[in-house]
This record gives sequence, C-alpha cells and structure tokens, in this order.
Amino acid sequence: MDLIEKLAAIEEIKALKARYWRGVDSKDLELLRSVFADEDCEIDMRNPTGPGTGGAVVHDPDAFSKNCLRALADYTTAHHGHNPEIDILSPTEATGNWPMEDRLWLIDGAKGVGFEYLHGWGNYHDRYRKTDKGWKISFTNLQRSRVDKR
Repeated sequence: MDLIEKLAAIEEIKALKARYWRGVDSKDLELLRSVFADEDCEIDMRNPTGPGTGGAVVHDPDAFSKNCLRALADYTTAHHGHNPEIDILSPTEATGNWPMEDRLWLIDGAKGVGFEYLHGWGNYHDRYRKTDKGWKISFTNLQRSRVDKR
C-alpha cells in the first residue's frame, strides 16, 4: 500500500469507529451491528464498569449489539473517542487504540442498573479487517482506567 492508500484506510477506520459510538448513543441497532465483521468477531467487555454485556467475551455481534442497547435503554449516553493510533498492517488488516470517554445519565423515571450517572475513561484496543463491505471491527476490547458513578 502506498501512503495515500494507507491514509484513506485510516480515515475509513475513523469513520467506522464514529459509527460505532453513534450507533450506541442513538440506540440504532442496525447501525451498531453494521460496524462488526460477520465472521471471526470478538468483543471483549470484561473490564468495563456499568451497563453492558455483563463483562463477557462475545463472539456473536448480533447478540452483543442487542444486549448492549438493551442494557443502555434506560440511559442517555454520550461516547467519544480521541486521538486514535491506527496502524495499517496490510491492505486488509489494521489495529487501533482509541482513548475514550463516556457519560451515561439515567432517564427520568427509569430503573436503570443501579446508578444514576456514570462518567468513564479508558481505551479501546481494536483490530479491523477489510471485507467486501469495507472496513469492519473484528476485535474490540475496552479497558477502563477510571469510572465515577453515583
């Protein structure tokens, strides 16, 4: 790959990760599911504190997407990724590290999962694969460094 191709791939991966967070925050199941590879996908959420998939490693992006949005249904959420480090390993493989911050607010009158507010920080460690549908997340692991909640 030449430099232009690598830069184009990096921009496509940035847009992919932005769609991931937008899918979560807008509670858009189709959009969230669309960012993951259909085969050989692993979503490792063992470290997060707060609602999610129960701290599991999931190999089914359909199940993860549904469970994630179900767990967040009682919350307004805002997720942000900052200053990604993306390495293009080959024309079809890449890795990324995304410092992240998220906030979750319990919707008035909702029950939630034991807290009214969460503010978290950490890093997503991702692997990407280029498919016939474009770049997709083939692995993601959230490692939180801090969580404040009440």
